[in-house]
Amino acid sequence: MKNQVNRYEITLKKTLESVESFGPLNSSDKAAAFARQFYHENIELYESFFIVMCNNNLTPKAWAKISQGGTVGTIVDVKIVAKYASDSLADYIFLVHNHPSGKLVPSADDKKLTETIAGALRLFLSTRVADHIILTTDDYFSFHDNGLI
Repeated sequence: MKNQVNRYEITLKKTLESVESFGPLNSSDKAAAFARQFYHENIELYESFFIVMCNNNLTPKAWAKISQGGTVGTIVDVKIVAKYASDSLADYIFLVHNHPSGKLVPSADDKKLTETIAGALRLFLSTRVADHIILTTDDYFSFHDNGLI
């Protein structure tokens, strides 16, 4: 039996606003608004983690759902994040997840994950984490705006 290598493709869902018309994600407001399109009524039910891959002008090229968990967390595999960043040739990525609890304070695990992903991408791919956005139903928290990136 021969070894088989699976091919994965990154695609943009048609339900999202056109990437070209959205323009660069050059503020946390724009990044949060773009990412909010991934969430619907489930934003209060379970935690999900997405990445948005961007070019050097912070214009989105693609996005991917990395994981979906339970009401208090989700597991993010850094290798999967790196794979999508590499496949898309992203210059920058945005990390995005929601807090079903409605609390905007990042946990110690949120901070550690951000540091781990940022370090790995910078070292191996020269890709930078532009921001990590935490969404709730009505608001968001930006790691960049709060000096955590």
